Amino acid sequence: MADMRLIVAGAGGRMGRALVRAIAETDGAVLAGALEAPESELIGKDVGVLAGLPGSGINVSADLWSLSANADGILDFTVPAATIANVAIAAERGLVHVIGTTGLSASDMAVIRSVTSRTAVVQSGNMSLGVNLLAALVKRMAQALDESFDIEVLEMHHRAKVDAPSGTALMLGQAAADGRKVDLNQRAARGRDGLTGAREAGDIGFASLRGGTVSGDHSVIFAGPYERITLSHHAEDRMIFAHGALKAAKWAFGKAPGLYSMSDVLGLDV
Repeated sequence: MADMRLIVAGAGGRMGRALVRAIAETDGAVLAGALEAPESELIGKDVGVLAGLPGSGINVSADLWSLSANADGILDFTVPAATIANVAIAAERGLVHVIGTTGLSASDMAVIRSVTSRTAVVQSGNMSLGVNLLAALVKRMAQALDESFDIEVLEMHHRAKVDAPSGTALMLGQAAADGRKVDLNQRAARGRDGLTGAREAGDIGFASLRGGTVSGDHSVIFAGPYERITLSHHAEDRMIFAHGALKAAKWAFGKAPGLYSMSDVLGLDV
């Protein structure tokens, strides 16, 4: 099979630059375009140089329609508004769309699902192998332990992260809810402050910390009577997410249209 030609959305950001480097390190994938917002000061700059690599001959553009004429997929770790703007073009062109954007709302996800009859979309709150294995363990633990064990999801990220809880924290909370067979929207407890009253049995709590340059720390705590179990994952470099996204793109290349997750990519029964 020919190399997969990939566009990196948000190419000037930290994750975008990591994706450019990951493509350079990955057999079977080549960089086909670099996308940024029209107002970005990086428009016209060589994306290879921006990523700390030799010049690539590919300049940052704001025109996804033109870029996508000669591409097979798009790696999209941007912001919800940008991702939703990219969805229609990716579907029209038949591009594999790998979405690692966090902070997506229910209406955003409805838009994403609406295009999956036309193209393959892989969407996940986290693209790392370790986190997706953690989610599988969280679901199994939640199945095994009754409501005498309280579930709390704790996450920490760098000071510049704009959404909370993180997409990964929500993914882990959803895994716990699936294990308990409850609706996360009904059982999530967020942002406790002041006189909140006693904790409700069966709630799934979330706490978010921000500071420094933390790439991503996540823990799921099962706190029972006189004992506590903690499952944790610590990301040391965002390249783990970039390489996971590349794995997802290559896996989805040639797949039937549909909405897939990293559990599908990795063959996990989460």
